Amino acid sequence: MHPDGYIELRDRSKDMINVGGENVSSIEVEQCLYRHRAVLECAVVGIPYSKRGEKPKAFVTLKSGEQVTESELLAFCRQHLAIFKCPVAIEFTDLPKTSTGKIQKYLLRQQEWAGYENKIQGV
Repeated sequence: MHPDGYIELRDRSKDMINVGGENVSSIEVEQCLYRHRAVLECAVVGIPYSKRGEKPKAFVTLKSGEQVTESELLAFCRQHLAIFKCPVAIEFTDLPKTSTGKIQKYLLRQQEWAGYENKIQGV
């Protein structure tokens, strides 16, 4: 809630990532990644994690001509986010999109949760 009384919604409930009882906003992690000079676009989803329920995983597309390693991006995230909010993995890929260009996070989530009985609700 802002000081002027307005409420700002930051993320959809189905995109929240439950890390050991803490809710992590996928948008917060994505905003951190977008601050890196090499990142063109990204999406963050929760993936299964036996000890804490879920952990964030990032899917990243790099800008043309840019190069960065997974470990460099993870280190960048650790500088700007609490450790439990940092992705456990980063996959460099072209992101699935609708015909209007919106990233289809649900496809990434389905891919990561395939074969698990405890699927996230709303998938």
